[in-house]
Amino acid sequence: MAEELEYLSGFGAHLSSEAIPGALPRNQNNPLLCPLGLCAEQLSGTSFTSPRHLNQCSWFYRIKPSVTHEPFYPCIPGNKRLISEFNQQTTSATPTQLRWRPAEFSKIPTDFIDGLYTVCGAGSSFLRHGYAIHMYVANKSMEGRAFCNADGDFLIVPQHGKLFITTECGKLYAQPGEIVVIPQGFRFSIDLPDGDSRGYVAEIFGTHFRLPDLGPIGANGLAAPRDFQVPKAWYEDASYPNYTIVQKFGGELFMAKQDFSPFNVVAWHGNYVPYKYDLSKFCPFNTVLFDHGDPSINTVLTAPTDKPGVALLDFVIFPPRWLVAENTFRPPYYHRNCMTEFMGLIHGVYEAKQDGFLPGGASLHSCMTPHGPDTKTFEATISRNEVNEPFRIEGTLAFMFESSLIPRVCQWALESPGLDKDYYHCWIGLKSHFSHNKETVDENGTKSSDIPQS
Repeated sequence: MAEELEYLSGFGAHLSSEAIPGALPRNQNNPLLCPLGLCAEQLSGTSFTSPRHLNQCSWFYRIKPSVTHEPFYPCIPGNKRLISEFNQQTTSATPTQLRWRPAEFSKIPTDFIDGLYTVCGAGSSFLRHGYAIHMYVANKSMEGRAFCNADGDFLIVPQHGKLFITTECGKLYAQPGEIVVIPQGFRFSIDLPDGDSRGYVAEIFGTHFRLPDLGPIGANGLAAPRDFQVPKAWYEDASYPNYTIVQKFGGELFMAKQDFSPFNVVAWHGNYVPYKYDLSKFCPFNTVLFDHGDPSINTVLTAPTDKPGVALLDFVIFPPRWLVAENTFRPPYYHRNCMTEFMGLIHGVYEAKQDGFLPGGASLHSCMTPHGPDTKTFEATISRNEVNEPFRIEGTLAFMFESSLIPRVCQWALESPGLDKDYYHCWIGLKSHFSHNKETVDENGTKSSDIPQS
C-alpha cells in the first residue's frame, strides 16, 4: 500500500539503506566477503573521472549479480514507435504549432513498455546528447518482466492513474500531481493499480537532471531538496523462471531471460538513485508589481548544457498561485522563443487556452514559432475592468518541457487521429485593436490620405 512505503529524503545526497540490518559493508565498498553472502555491484551514472560535484554512482549489495542472464536478443514484436535517433530518416521537421487531444485508452492489454511511444525529440542517444519526449497509455501491470533504459534518464509525469514502481533501490508510489525520475541503467517494473493509465515522459541523453540555480532568489524557494524522496531498500528472493529484462538500447528494445527477480538488492548506498517529487510542494515565484515573469521562474528540474543558462531540457510547471501584477496582461505573453516548448496538462484548464487544450493532451511550439493566448483568453482579459484585483489561479496543473534543441516530430504523431488540425483557428480570430486613424482605400483605389480635408 502507498501509505506503507517509507522514503529517504534529499536531492543529490549520498544516502544508504538496508532492508536487513547489517547488510551494508562497513568501511569499504567491495570487501572480499560481503555481509550475509551478498554480492557487491556498482552502477555508475557518470564517468569515473567526472568532477566530484557531478559524479554519480551507487553500490548495490544483491543476492545475485545482474550479469546472471542469457544473451540479449531483439524483442519480437518490438515497439516500433520508440525513437532515439532524430534525423530525416526517422522523423520530420515542422515549424507549425501542433496540438494533440488526449490519447484514448485501449481495450487491448498493454503495459508501460508496449504503451510507450515517442512524440518528438532531437539529437542522438548514441552520441550522448539530446532528448526525446514520449507519452504512454497503458492498462496492464508489467508481469514477469522489468525495463532498463540504457539510453538516458526518464522523467515520468503521470496524468491519469497511479503508478507503483519497483526499482533496484526499492519501491515508489506516484499519482497525478507527482513526478518520478528513473536514472539511466536502472531496472524497474510498473504496476497499475487503477488499470487505465496515461502520462508523459521526458528522456535526456548524456546528462542528468539537477536543481536549477536560484541566483538572486537566494537560498530558498522553488523545489526544496528535502522534498525529493528516494525509496528505501526492498528485495525479493524468489525463483522466476523465464523472467525477462527488456533493455532500451539506441531506441530499440532487446530482451534477455533470467531465473530470478532483478529486485534482489538487500542494501545500497550512493547518490545515483531513482526519486519522486510531489509538485504541490513547489514554492512558485511571481511578479508582485507589474509585468509577467518569464516561465523559467517556475523550473523544477533542469538538465543543463555546456553553455551557462542554456538547458538541454527544463521541466517547468504552472501550479496554483496568485496573480497580483497591476495594469498588466496577466496571462502568458505572445512569444517567439529560441527554445522549444512542449506542454502538457495534468488537470484543470490552462490559463492561456480556454478551449481545446485538455488534460492528457499536449502542444508543441518549436523554435521561433509564434504562440500565446488564444482569442477567447485575450479578449476576455483586456475587457476586464478590475484588472488590478488579486486573482488566484487554482484547480489546474500544467507543465512544460523546454529545450534549446530544435525537435523533429515522429510520423505517427503527425498522422495521429488525435492531432488537432484546427489548432491554428484559436488565434485566427484575434482582431486589431489599433486605435489610430486607419487609412482606407475606396473602390476606385483612392487612399483616404489623398482626399483633401475640408
